[in-house]
Amino acid sequence: MTESPAVEHIMMTTDTIGGVWTYVMELSRGLCGRGMHITLAAMGDEPSDEQLAEAEAIDGLEMFARPYALEWMQDPWEDLAEAAGWLSELAHRHRPELVHLNTLAHGGLAWDVPVLTVGHSCVLSWFEAVKGHPAPPEWDRYRDLVRDSFRASDMVAAPSASMMQTFQRHYGPLENTRVIYNGRNPEEFPPGDKEPCVMTAGRLWDEAKNVQAVAQAAKQIEWPVYVAGSQTHPDGGTVELEGVEQLGRLDSDELARWYGRSMIYALPARYEPFGLTALEAALAGNALVLGDIATLREIWGEAALFVDPEQPDQLAETINTLIADPERLEWLANRARSRALQFSVETKVDHYMELYGEMCPDSPAPYDEFPQPGGRA
Repeated sequence: MTESPAVEHIMMTTDTIGGVWTYVMELSRGLCGRGMHITLAAMGDEPSDEQLAEAEAIDGLEMFARPYALEWMQDPWEDLAEAAGWLSELAHRHRPELVHLNTLAHGGLAWDVPVLTVGHSCVLSWFEAVKGHPAPPEWDRYRDLVRDSFRASDMVAAPSASMMQTFQRHYGPLENTRVIYNGRNPEEFPPGDKEPCVMTAGRLWDEAKNVQAVAQAAKQIEWPVYVAGSQTHPDGGTVELEGVEQLGRLDSDELARWYGRSMIYALPARYEPFGLTALEAALAGNALVLGDIATLREIWGEAALFVDPEQPDQLAETINTLIADPERLEWLANRARSRALQFSVETKVDHYMELYGEMCPDSPAPYDEFPQPGGRA
């Protein structure tokens, strides 16, 4: 029999644009399956029909959505202020015992319950990794907002130790922190009938994912190269790539099938706080060729091959070496899958439930007063 959770009702935020949505859905299924109730506030864009269906299928989760701009978007300040009022109203109406934020702007609201902020990425570390220099002065307001939000939170978590070190450097000192690795359900990513092809997945417009390097390398790679991911930037503009087969944005089932078909997964990322797509591809039996950055080294160790993200020729050479050595390719794929199975959804849920229990008082706060934007009460 499942033990009753120490915390029964939390309010959580998500965005609808990137990997945070996947993380939230996976975590919510696990938490609700153990008897918790979640009030979910989704922002960033209107949820797709697939996202609506995914959320509605979780018994115990109630989602509310508004297309407010996120803190990393251009000129989001009016939307962030409106979102603050909306989030405060949701908290007042639904009275959670704890607030779990997966967006970085609102830790400093006058919440009357403990607040956990999970940092999945940030603009300052993105600039350093992708552009090779600090974020320009126009991001100072963002820096101040995220720093204040982190410091006002009762706890800050990150999906890797490398990412937490980055947060400490940009926004610290942060006193109460926790590293909780992400996880995926291996049953959703079964290895299929493998074909001689290479795959990558990610937002084509995001320089951090470095899909452009895969396209450049594809001209030299002996197998076909397939790219899955959105081509349209949230702020406008569309990306087209030559030399690869563009699959567009796939739903979760279609993406899993492509993982199952491919034999090598390439992610020469410049910046990746954890790397959910690499985890999914490894579960589906792909050998991994990844960008040589601290977070991917931390997660994958000797279960992947690493290349300089700025050297497409090196990426192509590494992939072709694997293609020419089927035994090594199979060995590396098996090693990656064994490593991937260590990132269990159940373990992730265990760690979050334990953290919620540590953070919460013995009884929920009454919300006698309406929480308002501003400093912590």
